Amino acid sequence: MSEKRPIAAIILAAGKGTRMQSSRHKVLHEVGGRAMIEHLLANVEALEPAHLVTIVGESREQLHDALGDRCAFAVQEPQLGTGHAVQQAQAALARFDGDVLVLYGDVPFVSTATMQAMIERLNAADAPAAVVLGFEPEDPLRYGRVIAEAGQIVKMVEWKDASEGERACTLCNSGLLAARSDNLFALLGRVSNSNAQAEYYLPDIVNIAITDGHSCAVVVTPSPDEVTGINSRAELAAAEAQWQALKRREAMEAGVTLRAPETVFFSWDTEIAPDVTVDPHVVFGPGVTVASGAHIKAFSHLEGARVGEDCEVGPYARLRPGAVMEKGSKVGNFVEMKKAVLGEGAKANHLTYIGDATVGAGANIGAGTITCNYDGYFKYQTVIGERAFIGSNSSLIAPVKIGADAIVAAGSAVSRDVDAGELRMVRAEQLVKPGWADRFHDAMKKKKAAGK
Repeated sequence: MSEKRPIAAIILAAGKGTRMQSSRHKVLHEVGGRAMIEHLLANVEALEPAHLVTIVGESREQLHDALGDRCAFAVQEPQLGTGHAVQQAQAALARFDGDVLVLYGDVPFVSTATMQAMIERLNAADAPAAVVLGFEPEDPLRYGRVIAEAGQIVKMVEWKDASEGERACTLCNSGLLAARSDNLFALLGRVSNSNAQAEYYLPDIVNIAITDGHSCAVVVTPSPDEVTGINSRAELAAAEAQWQALKRREAMEAGVTLRAPETVFFSWDTEIAPDVTVDPHVVFGPGVTVASGAHIKAFSHLEGARVGEDCEVGPYARLRPGAVMEKGSKVGNFVEMKKAVLGEGAKANHLTYIGDATVGAGANIGAGTITCNYDGYFKYQTVIGERAFIGSNSSLIAPVKIGADAIVAAGSAVSRDVDAGELRMVRAEQLVKPGWADRFHDAMKKKKAAGK
C-alpha cells in the first residue's frame, strides 16, 4: 500500500454575492445556525489537511474575523474566473507536494466521504491528472456537462457550447475538483481566457490534460443535495429546508419521536437522545442537548440549554443559554430560564422567570414568580433550596437565598435570605372598609345619571 499523500484544500470565496443583497459576506450566511463555510470546513478538517487556503475578494475582512488563523488567505483581485481564483493559492502552496481539493464556500454540504472518494480516485492505479465531482440532478438545467465513459472523462463542456447530444447527457459538473499540486498549477498556466466572459475557467484544465493524452476521471456524488449551491436568499431558504429535512430524518431514525416533523427546526449541533418526544412547532437553537425520555411540548424555543432525562418542557417555554434541567424537572407554559439550574424533580409550571438561579431538587416555583436578577448594572444570584415552596406571584430580589423546605407565601417580595424550614410572608397589611364599595357604586351611578 502506497504512503498516504498530504492533502491541501482551496476554498473559493471571492465572489461578490450580489444576489444575496446583503452587507454580510455570502458564505457567512447561516444554515442550521451555522455559517455555510463552517459546514464545509468541518467536513474538510476531518481529512486533516496539511494546508487550507481560502480565496477572498470583497468583504474579506469579514472572513478574516470569522476564520482567524484556521486557514491561509489569498486575494483574488480582479476576479477573472474560477481558474484564476485557484491560481491565487499557488504562492501559499509553493512548497506543497500532495493532493489538492478545490471547493466552493457557497457549496457547503459536500461530505467528508465524498472528498475522500475524490482523493482515492486521484491516487488510483491509472493516476488521472484530475478528478471531477459529477452529479445527476433530476433536472440538469443549464449545468456544464461531463461526457464520460466508464468513469473516464471524454470531454467537459459548458451547456451553451454543448451539442444536442451532449446536452442529453445528465451527468453534470459540480465545479469541485481534485488534482496533484504540480499538475494543477502547471495546467492552470495554460488555460486561456478566449471566451465570451474573458475569464479563466477551472474545468478547462481537464480538457487540456485530455488533449495531452492524460486520463481524467469523474466521481459521482451519492446525492445531488451534496453540491447544492447557495447564491440568493431563495436558495438559502431552499438549502435550509433541505438541511432541516435531513436532520429530521436522522433524528427519527435515531429513535426520536417528532409528532409533526416539518414544524421542528434543528441547529447544526443539536443533540437529542432516543426516546425523546418533540411536539409541533419547536425550535432548537445552537447548543442544545436533550436526554432520553424528555418531552418537549409545542411552541417551545431552546438555545444553549441542557435538558435531562424524563424532563418536560413547555408548551410555550423558552430555555435560554445556560439553562440546565436536571432529571425529571419540569417547566410549563410561558416559563423562561436563563443561566439557571432546575434541580431534579423541581417544577416551575406556569408564567415564571428563572434567571441566574439555582433551584434545589424537588422545589416548587409558583405561577407568576420571578427572580429579580438585574439592577440595571449587574446580575445577581438567587439560590432556592431543596423542596422549597415559592408561592404564586412572588418576587425574589437577588442576591437572595431561600433555605431547604422553606415556604414563601404568595405575593411576597423577598429581599432578605429565608432560613431553612421558615415561612416568609412579605405583604402590606390588608385594610377592610365594610360597605365602602356599595357606597362608591351608588355615588358613581347617581353621578353618571346626572350627566345625561
